[in-house]
Amino acid sequence: QVQLVESGGGLVQAGGSLRLSCAASGRTFSSYGMGWFRQAPGKEREFVAAISRSGVSTYYADSVKGRFTISRDNSKNTVYLQMNSLKPEDTAVYYCAQSGGSNLSSLLMKVKGSYEYWGQGTQVTVSS
Repeated sequence: QVQLVESGGGLVQAGGSLRLSCAASGRTFSSYGMGWFRQAPGKEREFVAAISRSGVSTYYADSVKGRFTISRDNSKNTVYLQMNSLKPEDTAVYYCAQSGGSNLSSLLMKVKGSYEYWGQGTQVTVSS
């Protein structure tokens, strides 16, 4: 079965950086798009970033564009989220997800329902 395991979360001061990792197993990693979502207390889970199968195409929420970078290493079955210039409003549980289909449009890559498998989440807390 597919497993996604996130790591790298923690507590950081505003303006600082963190790098999240998500190690995948269970099916051919390079065949599926990957995404990062986050959920703050009392809020809906929201799209953060996504990357195509090959890594050529990336997509970002407006709130993180220019600060966060998504990347993947298909030889290591791992996707990353580099988060710079962190703000208190970035505080949330961050989830890694793997798409259900293998060739999603740019629009569908940003949609929560396009992802079939999810990690357990990793907490990111940004103090002011």
